[in-house]
Amino acid sequence: MRAAVLALGLAITGVLATASAPAIAAPVHRYGDLALAPAGDLIATVEVTNEATGHGAIMLRSASSGKVIGSVDPCARCGYADLVFASDGRLAFLARDRVAGTVTLHVAGADRRATTVATIAGIAQTPRFSPDGKKIAVLVTLGAAKEAGAAQAGVRQVGEIGEHSDEQRLAVFDLSQAAVASDAITPLSPADRYIYEYDWAPDGRALVVTSALGNGDANWWVATLDAVDAQTGAVRTIAKPTTQLNFPRVSPDGKTVAYIGGLMSDFGSVGGDVWTVPFAGGTARNITPGARATATSLFWLKNGLRATTLKGDATQIVDVAAGFSAPLWSRPASLAAADGRAAFSADGRIMATVVQDFVRAPAIYAGAVAAPRQVTHDNDDVAPLVSARSIMWKNEGLDVQGWLLAPVGADPGKPAPMITVVHGGPAAASTPGFVERGAMADLLAAGYYVFLPNPRGSYGQGAAFTEANKRDFGGGDLRDILAGIDAVEKVAPVDDARLGLTGGSYGGFMAMWANTQTNRFKAIVAGAGLSNWISYYGTNGIDQWLIPYFGKTLYEDYDAYRAPSAIYFMKSARTPTFIYVGERDIEVPPTQSIEYWHALKDLGVPTSLVIYPDEGHGIRGPANAQDLRKRSVAWFDKYLGGGK
Repeated sequence: MRAAVLALGLAITGVLATASAPAIAAPVHRYGDLALAPAGDLIATVEVTNEATGHGAIMLRSASSGKVIGSVDPCARCGYADLVFASDGRLAFLARDRVAGTVTLHVAGADRRATTVATIAGIAQTPRFSPDGKKIAVLVTLGAAKEAGAAQAGVRQVGEIGEHSDEQRLAVFDLSQAAVASDAITPLSPADRYIYEYDWAPDGRALVVTSALGNGDANWWVATLDAVDAQTGAVRTIAKPTTQLNFPRVSPDGKTVAYIGGLMSDFGSVGGDVWTVPFAGGTARNITPGARATATSLFWLKNGLRATTLKGDATQIVDVAAGFSAPLWSRPASLAAADGRAAFSADGRIMATVVQDFVRAPAIYAGAVAAPRQVTHDNDDVAPLVSARSIMWKNEGLDVQGWLLAPVGADPGKPAPMITVVHGGPAAASTPGFVERGAMADLLAAGYYVFLPNPRGSYGQGAAFTEANKRDFGGGDLRDILAGIDAVEKVAPVDDARLGLTGGSYGGFMAMWANTQTNRFKAIVAGAGLSNWISYYGTNGIDQWLIPYFGKTLYEDYDAYRAPSAIYFMKSARTPTFIYVGERDIEVPPTQSIEYWHALKDLGVPTSLVIYPDEGHGIRGPANAQDLRKRSVAWFDKYLGGGK
């Protein structure tokens, strides 16, 4: 269950662009979809150029100075995404026109003029040039009924269920030919196969993909690693991993495929070890076994295999051959780029990435991999809303980490209420992101401390730690969180009598579950949570994610699914709970919230439920998000007395 799309989860990284919260010194300038030219001299990013409309252009910056040296902006009403350079320095990108319902694939040369390659009636993502630069591939969903991904609002469940699913397929375009119109696009990969990710083989004769048959939302957890013939579209299976997999990358000699494999509860929430398998096919091998860190993105460069990792509170860039314990660069921050969390020059010597943490707004860093330096300063005058510290504690033999945020200027001697925010997933982590606006900013402005724990089941401590909550949802991870609150109270003026709890998705489950296990929290806000794993199994749209955690289907092991279901323990629930969910959520259907609300109501526990219209697994609409934020703060104020 995806964490990052929930309103409360988004606010952790400060990227929920809704109505403003507390005043900040200056508007935050953001750098989206960063790409680095192969020579390491030019950076391209998507940056807002019109604050009134939110329209952005593709800005070209010097990698050495950060200075803007040009721009590309062929469509005044389009949004740009997925920037990627060719080996000769040409830039490809996608331009989405929501009014027309199309996505246009463009390529810009040295003259910065954008040439149309194809117009797609539907949605598209991830363009990549072939190694010789003569072709370009892109993932297309022609006539898409919904946005890509299970976290998006689902189609309404009417008519014959399961009759049709969107198909994301590979399309390859010859750059020497004229632009291809929507009705002339013939995807390369076969129908009824959903392609999630891909990489070109170095000879250009094949593309390595992760794919699954049938419903793409539901079947990522059983995806295989395959090769697609670049001429015929024929599919050959390379491996059937026993783990989830992301970031397939082909070695420069074309003999080996690497990928990140691990226990992942959401596509897009990447974490695991690095695995390799022969391109010809065979048995996959874990080449980082026992690592005490989590690989989060992967790059196979001319000078070797490189990864970004999360280790405790730090994001690192590592040479995989040297091991995760000897990072090339490390910082307690979040990194971002268009294709992974960093971008590298062709020779691997230069890197670029967007860096931010809780108190420093985003900035582009570029330079030598071991010592990149800040090259943009658009946000130097933006004042932080918080002070932040990493908290480490031990529980039941495990090292656990989390983040404690306090309002800027908080009186260190005055007891204050605290809200614990449990991230979704559960395979995910709360990592540093600048707090600008959104629910997190609202809580801090209201005087609350905020605690972001990463209990067992999270990324950052290695595969064993991520797998430690298998068949134990709400067990050890809840104990880790409670122990973390104890650790916080030893170093901060937190009033134990005024503790609140919130979270979305898996965090919503934890909020619902904790109400039946402890009376320590005095107010709860539960977003898109699970109250009954038995009824959830048969009504959600992504049931395959449950098998790696529970080991068996519901129908083979009812007791395992009943054990963490809050609905069977409701007589113990005492804490007032505000519940919210999206009307068209297919990851955690609204019925889970309705069951829980009904039980609390019958038992006389103060509760409120809001189902937001047309929303999926996350509250994205500006008006809905603003309403949710107001209700959440008001709920905590009512039962915790506020923080001021």
